[in-house]
Amino acid sequence: MNWELIFTITNNWALLMWLILALAPRRDFVMTSVFYGGVSLLALAYAVIIIPLLTGMIDGGSGGGTPDFGSLAGVKALLATDGGAVVGWIHYLSFDLFVGMWVARNADKYGFARWIQVPILFFVLMLGPLGLILYLLLRFTRHNRVADAVVPQ
Repeated sequence: MNWELIFTITNNWALLMWLILALAPRRDFVMTSVFYGGVSLLALAYAVIIIPLLTGMIDGGSGGGTPDFGSLAGVKALLATDGGAVVGWIHYLSFDLFVGMWVARNADKYGFARWIQVPILFFVLMLGPLGLILYLLLRFTRHNRVADAVVPQ
């Protein structure tokens, strides 16, 4: 398999979906397109690759063998191959985009301006869980401020 080509295509496709998520109007059509055209296609690419990779039907660059997810050495061995690195990256791309969609929709629901959302979405794209925790902290702060304003003292 041409792992470099698969990496380039999936990476560029995910970046396009992130740009749409960050900059396009959040209409139903746009969000549905990012979900099915982005998250779902990346998840499908992952599924199409991971099953034959794990069953040894395709060579991930290590000469075959069943990966051992029960040990750090086994996970390192899988990710050290071209196929393992690419499929691991597609896994990140798909799940981070899914989380980014949730953050964007939730931020819209709570009334966060887009200029606040874009840096948070960048952190979700680049650092996944750190971006999510930043958003959750921001939302917690906003929610508590709104709750304090509503409840008479």
